[in-house]
Amino acid sequence: MPEQQNIEWKVSWRDEYLKWICGFANAKGGKLFIGKDDNGIITGIDNYKRLLDDIPNKIQNYLGIICNVNLHQENEKYFIEIETEPYPYPISYKGQYHYRSGSTKQELKGIALDKFLLNKQGKCWDSVPIPNVKIDDLKQETLQLFRKKAYNSKRVNDSVLKDDDKTIIENLDLNENEYLKRAAILLFHPKPEKFITGAFIKIGYFETDDDLRFQNVVYGNLFEQIEQALDLIKNKYLKAYIRYDGIDRIEEYIFPELVIREALLNAVCHKDYSSNTPIQIRIYENKIIFWNTGQLPDNWTIEKLTVRHPSQPFNPDIANAFFRAGYVEAWGRGTINMINECKKKGILPPRFIYDFSGFIVELFKYTETDLKQKDLKDWQIKIILHVQDKGAISNNEVQKICNVSKRTASSYLSELEINYIDKIGKTGKGTSYVLKGQQRGSHYENNDRK
Repeated sequence: MPEQQNIEWKVSWRDEYLKWICGFANAKGGKLFIGKDDNGIITGIDNYKRLLDDIPNKIQNYLGIICNVNLHQENEKYFIEIETEPYPYPISYKGQYHYRSGSTKQELKGIALDKFLLNKQGKCWDSVPIPNVKIDDLKQETLQLFRKKAYNSKRVNDSVLKDDDKTIIENLDLNENEYLKRAAILLFHPKPEKFITGAFIKIGYFETDDDLRFQNVVYGNLFEQIEQALDLIKNKYLKAYIRYDGIDRIEEYIFPELVIREALLNAVCHKDYSSNTPIQIRIYENKIIFWNTGQLPDNWTIEKLTVRHPSQPFNPDIANAFFRAGYVEAWGRGTINMINECKKKGILPPRFIYDFSGFIVELFKYTETDLKQKDLKDWQIKIILHVQDKGAISNNEVQKICNVSKRTASSYLSELEINYIDKIGKTGKGTSYVLKGQQRGSHYENNDRK
């Protein structure tokens, strides 16, 4: 049996193993066995009496914690079990901070150490105070924009229109004593990138993944970035399709504005600003990819984030300001709204991806060109585009649009069920078919487009 996240085996004791105990204490706890080889087989130790005295003393002297040190015997061989509980405050060994991650021990340094220490203090990165920045340095136009948005949202007292800048900052909990927090700089400073590297958004239009046609870089505080990025996406990057309702001219975009807005806000609120890496938005003819560095809370999955439960944003102070200004609903509803809005539009639900590099939200719509590039047959393309446009399709409708028999229509639908559509209802008159992911509500698990 291999070593696990909370188990480590050593044949004999060395003082350097105090680092492993430190790593367990800073993570989720664990057990260190002395007298077992890498396969967990008992090799035994002869100096167990001395170790039973030395190990607890060294743990207390070097780490300042107390662990259970237990002696075990099996088949006339002795081994020691050192059981370490997780500690709510940071534990160091000779000034070094170690952390158990997976089945390995890591020494925390730089940004990783900063995050760890903040987390142990119950703080987030955006709540850290920054010296040498005053309220007078913040952008008046953005503070005024917040007043108007907050008043219209009805999520703050009506007095917000008359509140001075200091009162607004205090009510948003964006200061700590005389210092402004990082969140205040990001939200209201005219040039936050002077203090926080990478605090901007890159937008690019791509014909293919390696063919960038044009791009923009959006600077300014987060309120400005949201407004400018949305304006650029709508008016420069996306094609508007024109239709008429009577004499009224109506412009429609391939993706609903609400969905684009929520994806952008998600990237801003969940971004790890300590990474010094900008948010990136890649726009194609039939898809948009929003990418930001960041992470999900411990024990959270994409499914929990997007379907069943709300999650805490990576930057709660930033998210709170956007909530007060009416940009977002109660946290956790944004992704649900995106899914529902895509359903109304008859397009695929957003695809949510999380890996070591960060968090991705992908918006996608099938086009005839895209489907032809996949070498799909004409009848396959007709069915897929019909489902996308109308929201669902039945066997009878397949017979009509493809001019085939009921049996052939059933065969067509069965073939498309592999990668493109899902069946709803039992076989019979009430059966219909929708795009994959529509029935489940999110599209995070479907990789057929790659």
